[in-house]
Amino acid sequence: MTLAATPIAPTRGPMVGLAAQVLLLAALALTLGLTPGALAAGAAYGLVLCGLLGAGLRRAGMVALGPANTVTLSRAILVGGVTALVVTSFTHPVSTPALVAVAGVALALDGVDGQVARRTGNTTALGARFDMEIDAFLILVLSVYAGDRFGWWTVALGAYRYLFVAASWALPWLNAALPPRFSRKVVAALQGVVLALVTANLLPEVAAQGALLVALASLTWSFGRDTRWLYQAARVRAAARLRWSAPAQPALVG
Repeated sequence: MTLAATPIAPTRGPMVGLAAQVLLLAALALTLGLTPGALAAGAAYGLVLCGLLGAGLRRAGMVALGPANTVTLSRAILVGGVTALVVTSFTHPVSTPALVAVAGVALALDGVDGQVARRTGNTTALGARFDMEIDAFLILVLSVYAGDRFGWWTVALGAYRYLFVAASWALPWLNAALPPRFSRKVVAALQGVVLALVTANLLPEVAAQGALLVALASLTWSFGRDTRWLYQAARVRAAARLRWSAPAQPALVG
């Protein structure tokens, strides 16, 4: 399910997205069956998503959603459908092929929005943050689904990002910009691939457990390396501030 990749006025874009989210939830409820709690979760997700997107557009002073953000919004709407299906799975069986199909399209579209942004010259900080947050939430939802089969330790795959954000409230130096690293993208992609495989039941249980452990180990390494880099950078900045703020020593007169 995608939206037309044409510029949408910032006041209309989030509303169109919310309407599309409601339509997707209605379609899933009619064809696959969703519990009332799942419908409520999907609707709440859509409201928060579109509210935050609207606020972000206003802060950025953007006059149109743009084609790249439209692709990301389409992917975000699919994530709302995945959320509703996973919440339904807590109490009722859900169609694994349907869940894999919806999540698979959302995962497959990851990177498309970035390519569209670069080709159309519409790369923005808002678009990059929007894309990252949708990726993080999809991984969280899929890790919760995996937790029901393989143990709730798998939720750490999705929780790392949010624990990092929570830690940054107490440790502001964690908010500093990180240098771009290709390995970070590889680790992020690995989480999606592994969770898609275990969600689709394509791996034997032992292999699935092993793949999840490898994914968690790589994520721990990636976050640990970034945290260490940020800590060292904060110490360098603090030392530089001390040097610049230290009073100059008076010259000695012989």
